[in-house]
Amino acid sequence: MENQHAIQELTLEEVMGERFGRYSKYIIQERALPDIRDGLKPVQRRILYAMDKDGNTFDKGFRKSAKSVGNIMGNYHPHGDSSIYEAMVRMSQDWKLREVLIEMHGNNGSMDGDPPAAMRYTEARLSKLSGEMLQDIEKETVDFVWNFDDTEKEPTVLPAAYPNLLVNGSTGISAGYATEIPTHNLAEVIDGTIYLIDHPNADLTKIMTYIPGPDFPTGAILQGKDEIKKAYETGRGKVILRSKTSIEQLKGGKQQIVIHEIPYEVNKAVLVKKMDEIRLNKKIDGIAEVRDETDRTGLQIVVELKKDVNAEGILNYLFKNTDLQINYNFNMVAIDNMTPKQVGLVHVLKSYIGHRQSVITKRSQYELTKARKRQHIVEGLVKALSILDEVIAAIRGSKDKKDAKNNLVAQFDFTEEQAEAIVTLQLYRLTNTDITQLEKEAEELAAKIKELQLILNSDKELFKIMKQELRQIKKQYGNDRLTKIEEEISEIKIETEVLITQEDVIVTLTKEGYLKRSSIRSYNASQVNEHGMKDGDQLIFIDKLNTLDHLMILTNHGNMIYRPIHEITDLKWKDVGEHISQTISNLSIDEEVVAVFPYKEIDENAVFIFMTRSGMIKQTKMSEFSPWRTYRSRSTLAMKMKNAEDKVVSAILTNQKNDMDIFTATNRAFGLRYPLTEVPCLGAKAAGVKSVNLKEGDFIVGGALVFSEGDSPITLISQRGAAKRILAQELPQLGRAKRGLMIFRELKKNPHRLVYLTDQSIGELNITSQNGTEHSIAISDIVLSDRMSNGSFVIDEKNEGQVYSVSLVKELSEENS
Repeated sequence: MENQHAIQELTLEEVMGERFGRYSKYIIQERALPDIRDGLKPVQRRILYAMDKDGNTFDKGFRKSAKSVGNIMGNYHPHGDSSIYEAMVRMSQDWKLREVLIEMHGNNGSMDGDPPAAMRYTEARLSKLSGEMLQDIEKETVDFVWNFDDTEKEPTVLPAAYPNLLVNGSTGISAGYATEIPTHNLAEVIDGTIYLIDHPNADLTKIMTYIPGPDFPTGAILQGKDEIKKAYETGRGKVILRSKTSIEQLKGGKQQIVIHEIPYEVNKAVLVKKMDEIRLNKKIDGIAEVRDETDRTGLQIVVELKKDVNAEGILNYLFKNTDLQINYNFNMVAIDNMTPKQVGLVHVLKSYIGHRQSVITKRSQYELTKARKRQHIVEGLVKALSILDEVIAAIRGSKDKKDAKNNLVAQFDFTEEQAEAIVTLQLYRLTNTDITQLEKEAEELAAKIKELQLILNSDKELFKIMKQELRQIKKQYGNDRLTKIEEEISEIKIETEVLITQEDVIVTLTKEGYLKRSSIRSYNASQVNEHGMKDGDQLIFIDKLNTLDHLMILTNHGNMIYRPIHEITDLKWKDVGEHISQTISNLSIDEEVVAVFPYKEIDENAVFIFMTRSGMIKQTKMSEFSPWRTYRSRSTLAMKMKNAEDKVVSAILTNQKNDMDIFTATNRAFGLRYPLTEVPCLGAKAAGVKSVNLKEGDFIVGGALVFSEGDSPITLISQRGAAKRILAQELPQLGRAKRGLMIFRELKKNPHRLVYLTDQSIGELNITSQNGTEHSIAISDIVLSDRMSNGSFVIDEKNEGQVYSVSLVKELSEENS
């Protein structure tokens, strides 16, 4: 093992760090990021240079792309042909580049994300503007380096007669760096550059009067001037790019949204598909059809709407939920002096001006050297023609070309170069006309040399030339701005009406907590008694509501659940429904629904009145329960319970507060009436105040809101099955937290105990006894009696047992059905 000493022992960290460092440096500098001077990545530069060197230029015919790709790969870019062809195709796509650098015949892809045809099918050549990028490259204006196998030389940067980095932008991802530079308008960028040449200390605000913002090849509308300025300052920023749209009227009161331009780099086919999915999934109602009507005349997407819908609202929804509007993020990173830098607009322009200064200086130097060489030759030829006979005699007397040259140098003081030019002179050039031409050329050369020396000696003259050349390019290639810039970012407000199909539905909730909505059609097609329900369950809420309405559901644990009607699962009338615990995660096992409150919108004047079994009471504003962020999965506290045994027994929603009293009744048949004004209005998390002074073992059965003066009948049911109605006003108005008066006559043996109270005057009560016998009684059939009577028996206590449960039979009211 003689090579044993050559083996190095290194840690994995050292090897990985060093290798990855080298790889990162390579992909940052020589693959993914553009140069700040010509705005090109190495592969793009190599494509343009190789095609130019091959004569594959705009003034000649198209050539197979495969030939160009093979040539680029063989000479300059030793990577996969697909990466070269992809870069070549992108440079030909007029929806990706503001000014295309390559012209292509054949399928070069589309805005729908279609792939281009294979390179064996397409043909390409440089565009005329690419010629401006390569102009003067042969005049030693830029540095050349050896290619990968040291057989050819390639440029490190192109002369770039216009600021290509800004005009065509760039996008790329490397190690630790990414770049996103938007495209700009050629004429605007040139104007801004010329202004900066004249005013080197100009601030961004002034430059932005010439370059107000990006100009994308796909047009569209750019919003947020302040954000653009911030991005131009720092190189980073976020702006809004939205489609150019219009709303057109159709026959029969219909409308359609027409999209004329879409944001930069948005895939049109994906956008159309997403909009059509919104229609199919009925995320919003009102879209009849989505069509892509793009043809050779231009882009057009049509969203046809149904009759009498809010077109503006639907358009706003599409802006928010599709790529019809996008956030465009500036991240202006470019290679500047071999280093990746995040650069602002002024820095980019200054770097470009510095580059052009170098190019013009090197070009002038090259042309000066060339002109001086030629001037020297012309001087020799003029001198030779003035002594032509002697020159001819000297040449004829020479042995060979070398001897002739030596003789000319020796006899007439010609230099080596001049002698070479004289001996290679063709005979036809010895005419009088040629002497005139030479004298004219000598004058032109003298003027040119003077001009070039002036450029090289004076920055002012150099910048003058730079500006002239930029103006010439603007004149030849400048065009109007495509992207419209708007000062402010428009806030998208989506009205609920747009998102929801407006329809009347039947909403039901059972005691066990099964909630559903059914269409009127499903309800009408079924028998009322076919309502899907589990055995032993019962309806506690049924109403005809609109999908734009809302529901608040209160549980006996003091929790409030909020549900917009349109979010309740739409089921058939015969289906059981969805249990509220399937979506609400923070409910207890023994939690039951106490009350349901439908509403159209929150009433600022309305209050809830909550009463608990242990005798607590409070008022809380309805506005405290405006939808909270997590309403879909969590309930919110409506009233704090004093202990685990306490439960909410009554809840009332009212906006009537004047001349109203609270009526409460306890299990031991104490009734109390006092003014609502004595109940404080507290927050949702408060426990409330004492409502009734309860005897030990007693508890509140229920409560009602009654008139201070007037008749408010209350229906009472005892555990023995006695039913009676009394007027709440039969009890004198007392104060809060008193014990109250008896509302059943106290018996020594088997006294009546209150089990149910309601202030409903119409409807039926369903009374179930302990042995399961059910009795129905119309509230209006229960006799109105005084507070000390014990009413009349509804069930046979001896044979059927005591009352097990009482419930109000819920039916759809006549006007709603």
